[in-house]
Amino acid sequence: MDIIRDKEFVNQYHFDARNLEWEKENGTPTTQMKVDFQLIEKNRDENRTSMVTILRFMIVLEYHVISGAMSQSVHLKNCYIEEPSEFSAEDKRILVEPLLEMLKRMTYDVTEIAFDAPGVNLEF
Repeated sequence: MDIIRDKEFVNQYHFDARNLEWEKENGTPTTQMKVDFQLIEKNRDENRTSMVTILRFMIVLEYHVISGAMSQSVHLKNCYIEEPSEFSAEDKRILVEPLLEMLKRMTYDVTEIAFDAPGVNLEF
């Protein structure tokens, strides 16, 4: 896959204190990551596809929850995709990697400042 990427875009990034009293009545949040691929343009004649990769996340820490969404426009040269379901697991991982790296970096920096200590390193 020949990938041309636009700049990553942070749609939302929240760093919120957990409300443990509320959680007693309503349930404890769970860490979740979801990746979607929104096709923008498919061109069979030129053998290319353009889409937006969207990462939605909720990361539950001991006393805080990090949540939000990030996206990136991606253009695939020499690759025609009819539906995102055609991507292999490895293709999906390659496409979302810059967004995961940005999430890791932002989380480390925000938690380093908030906790006045070394930041939280996300591992995925």
